[in-house]
Amino acid sequence: MFKIRTIIYTMPALKKIEVKESITELKALQKGSSFTIQKRLQMLLYIKKDTKGLVSKRKLSVSIGVNHTSITSWKRLYETKGINGLINDGRIGFKPSVVSAETHNALEIKLTTPSNNIRGYKDLQEWTNTELSQDFKYITLLKYTQRHFGCKIKVARKSHIKKEEEAVNNFKKLWSQVSGSSHTIKP
Repeated sequence: MFKIRTIIYTMPALKKIEVKESITELKALQKGSSFTIQKRLQMLLYIKKDTKGLVSKRKLSVSIGVNHTSITSWKRLYETKGINGLINDGRIGFKPSVVSAETHNALEIKLTTPSNNIRGYKDLQEWTNTELSQDFKYITLLKYTQRHFGCKIKVARKSHIKKEEEAVNNFKKLWSQVSGSSHTIKP
């Protein structure tokens, strides 16, 4: 009445990869490369050191400390493009800054003058839009000023912009006279 089926699962055969470079070449390449490229070259070193050339991707991933899918993609990359394809990670470089040198200097002058009337990044954004005729996004201006000038958000001003220096000096003189004597100021 009942048919019994037996299903036999077989593991796929390990794919053998021939590493053309020598161990010394791989180690020399590994020394001068970035961390991500070092992991890729470390994979090739493990494959090269294995006498049979049949190392599973799971063993490689555990020994190198990366995901097994990375091992698979790195093997495929090495097979198709060789060592040059494995070493080049495809990053082009940094983007050029949106802020020109003139704008940087104007921002530096504006932010370092204590008598400026900038109260926040919105005011700075409006100032760059009207005075410099450049429209920056809020986050771009925020990160640029933090990175280049050490600006912080929501920090109280050290002094009032309309403060009179003569009044400050008079207060300091009066305070030194009062604190130097035995008189105390009562509220």
